[in-house]
Amino acid sequence: MSPIDDALKLRFGPEAPSAPALLGQAEFPAQLANRRSHRSFKPDPLDRELVRSLCALALCAPAKSDLQQCDIVIIEDADQRAKLMEIIPGNAWMNSAPAFLVFCANNRRQRQLSEWRGRRFANDHLDAFFNASLDAGIALATFMMAAESVGLGCCPVSAIRNESQKVSDLLALPTHVFAVAGLALGWPAKEGQISMRLPLETTLHTDRFCEDALAEQIGAYDARRAEHQPFSSQRNAEIFGEAELYGWSEDKARQYSRPDREDFGNFIRAKGFNLS
Repeated sequence: MSPIDDALKLRFGPEAPSAPALLGQAEFPAQLANRRSHRSFKPDPLDRELVRSLCALALCAPAKSDLQQCDIVIIEDADQRAKLMEIIPGNAWMNSAPAFLVFCANNRRQRQLSEWRGRRFANDHLDAFFNASLDAGIALATFMMAAESVGLGCCPVSAIRNESQKVSDLLALPTHVFAVAGLALGWPAKEGQISMRLPLETTLHTDRFCEDALAEQIGAYDARRAEHQPFSSQRNAEIFGEAELYGWSEDKARQYSRPDREDFGNFIRAKGFNLS
């Protein structure tokens, strides 16, 4: 098997299809198949222009209707970085990352354009929030692919939304602009691990959505992942106890059994978005 086939079968299971020869001839598909998140970084600083150039590449990504609704805040000042880390504690590895960025959704500019041009902003509803969020997410993914192509490691940080208002205040984000995710960036200190994914028969559909065998598929995935890539600890064991077989489905069920970010909707409304 080719390197791309090895990686895909490790990630999705032995039933993953073999990649056509065309994909095997290109470097990027194999790199994508082998991608992994990194939470351990070398202390080597990153060149400022490298980071800014990667941001430029990220902003080359597709944007809904050319609206360009993503902004990136590069946290360079040490005091500002320390304040941000205080807001989102609990992930000590973030402090070791030589660079940290915040990807923001920006629906403000479109509203400013409407005002400046004397046009009514007639789409003040949920789609405005959704489109801006999606633009930021696409830019984030594009940044990561560009960074990883030159050997950098990165890991997105959704915890930045745990304290959305505090992050917004710290970064001076105006109305209709909000943080979608942070991103830790640096040269990897170790290789990292490929994260196993649900089998393609679960997440890849033809013509119509189908989940007829979902429970069986997830059960098999739980067993495969527990065998080859077990969780290092069981989430909230003090509440739920220790499970004999602790797989992905149990971990995710435990994760979402406790309230989190309950005020996010109110925060977004306070940012000026109409979510109806």
